Amino acid sequence: MMNSVFAKKPRAVCVPFPAQGNINPMMQLAKLLHSRGFHITFVNTEFNHRRLIRSEGPEFAKGLPDFSFESIPDGLPPSDRDAMQDVPSEVPPVTCIISDGIMSFGIKAAEDLGIPQFQFWTSSACNFMGCLQYYGLAKRGIIPFKVPTYKTSFVVIIV
Repeated sequence: MMNSVFAKKPRAVCVPFPAQGNINPMMQLAKLLHSRGFHITFVNTEFNHRRLIRSEGPEFAKGLPDFSFESIPDGLPPSDRDAMQDVPSEVPPVTCIISDGIMSFGIKAAEDLGIPQFQFWTSSACNFMGCLQYYGLAKRGIIPFKVPTYKTSFVVIIV
């Protein structure tokens, strides 16, 4: 039987893109949500999890109740739907998935579980706006640029 505390506290699974510039903002969001009462499961690749342990020390996750770290292999095997059965009963059910804006598999996972999914954009605001404008520019024929001396089209990114 589920503890009544679990019914009141949401549990978020945070899945950052496996690069330092994406992990740090996701960790900041996870800590903010944790401070607001969320149970947090922070999912990292095995490589990045080891880096985190090395940089912060093996004790860094202790003292954070309801904040857990999980690691996944860098080369994922085929999905196993029965893997969800391994969750201990004292852990509340997942109530949402927060994945990096470029990690679209979080959308499908949340749909399969019937829970909300949020895309957290960890890149710069300029990058985000560029991505938002891309399809409109392509639809209007502005990109990709046509350069007569090249046999193929390409996109020029001006920074």
